[in-house]
Amino acid sequence: MRQLSFVMMSEGWIDVQIRTAVDAAELLGMLADPAIQGGWEENGLVHLYWPKTLWSMEAHTRLNRALQGLAPDTFTGSEIRVEELPDQDWNRQWARSVKPIRIGRRIVIRPSWEPVALQIEDIEIVLDPKQAFGTGHHATTRMLLERLEDLIHGGEFVLDVGAGSGILAMVALRLGAASALGVECDPVAVECARGYATENGLGDQLKLRCGTLMEIDRQGALRPDLVLANLDRHTLLLLCDELGRYVNHGARLLLSGILLDQEQEIIEAFSRVGALLSGRREQEGWVALELLMIESCEGVGA
Repeated sequence: MRQLSFVMMSEGWIDVQIRTAVDAAELLGMLADPAIQGGWEENGLVHLYWPKTLWSMEAHTRLNRALQGLAPDTFTGSEIRVEELPDQDWNRQWARSVKPIRIGRRIVIRPSWEPVALQIEDIEIVLDPKQAFGTGHHATTRMLLERLEDLIHGGEFVLDVGAGSGILAMVALRLGAASALGVECDPVAVECARGYATENGLGDQLKLRCGTLMEIDRQGALRPDLVLANLDRHTLLLLCDELGRYVNHGARLLLSGILLDQEQEIIEAFSRVGALLSGRREQEGWVALELLMIESCEGVGA
């Protein structure tokens, strides 16, 4: 799943603080409010930011309605705080919300303002959060990045479905993949991801297309070696047939964005299109699944 941060000109900000077990990225997806210009989480407290000029009683009502739909164990209904922030404080909060992170054995992801001392074999992605998801901090992204360290041996073609910031594809390229295609239906995310690829010197290797997977590869002509899909349950189920066709042509499929109680449903849906479980990872209540064609299934691993 994914995290959002974005800086824009404003005459002030509304900082809505919500005590909830739901992460910032999932909450942003539920709200689907284009007025929200940032979101991050710290110690179970989610901060959502509206420009002051776009905050209203209607926005507050929509937020409350969405929160009331959460499970009782994730939101009590009484833990919302609304504060006004001047621009200066907003910028300080934004900069504080994203720190360098080390993932797996050698992956380092950092914002440009936070230098990191790299070890000899480290690979580095510089990513300043903008209005695109995917900074590597969430468990759903981390699990796929960790697995990429083991799966990329050099020369692969990687397909990243729901690419967001492009972080998965960029790390795959840094690890040795020959090329990557990111498919993303959000044009703002595509624009940001193209900028990240250029800033990291990967603009020639990473192609980004705006649209749905069906629009980009209607005939199923692509032949990726590895397919990445860090999406929500509903989208994974909708794309089951389309993703399954790549597995049946020999690709390895990595799925993430799956809650523990959704795991069996996803496994069963993909098994019906010929993709069987080869491995799984679990972190913080989230699961990442690795699927292969029936004939090449290697058995369940950790």
